[in-house]
Amino acid sequence: MKDKNHKKLMELAIEEARKTMNQNIGGPFGALIIDQDGQILSIASNTVLGDHDPTAHAEINAIRKACKEIGSHDLSNCTLYTTAYPCPMCLGAIIWSNIKKVYFGCIESDADAIGFRDDFIYKFIENGRENFEILDLEETERQTCLKLFKEYQEKDKELY
Repeated sequence: MKDKNHKKLMELAIEEARKTMNQNIGGPFGALIIDQDGQILSIASNTVLGDHDPTAHAEINAIRKACKEIGSHDLSNCTLYTTAYPCPMCLGAIIWSNIKKVYFGCIESDADAIGFRDDFIYKFIENGRENFEILDLEETERQTCLKLFKEYQEKDKELY
């Protein structure tokens, strides 16, 4: 299956989302990941409610499954399909997993129109640490923590 078959791939993501949505396990979000040959590595949906896990978004679940499938944290030759524009958390996971291409269905305002609140996270990111009404971030014990970072650096570990 080549990744140019957008309609079929998106329909698979929609089907997966519909299943868990109708079981009240999660919202209307589905995702799938294909490799460079167009083979499906994972299909997942949002399972936040069922798992009692606010990180169990469709994209995160699909990334976790795909990584297990290939035995690596690096999905650099993969493409992700998702039923909606990824939230900030999912964007971070997509970038950290080295996925370079994402196809999405609904846009941010579509999710906002049905009650999802990604916009306040975008505002927080835009305004940074000064946005105390959303989250109060305060630096403490930086020098102590830097010792741990230095230890890691000296071990010459694999970076990801």
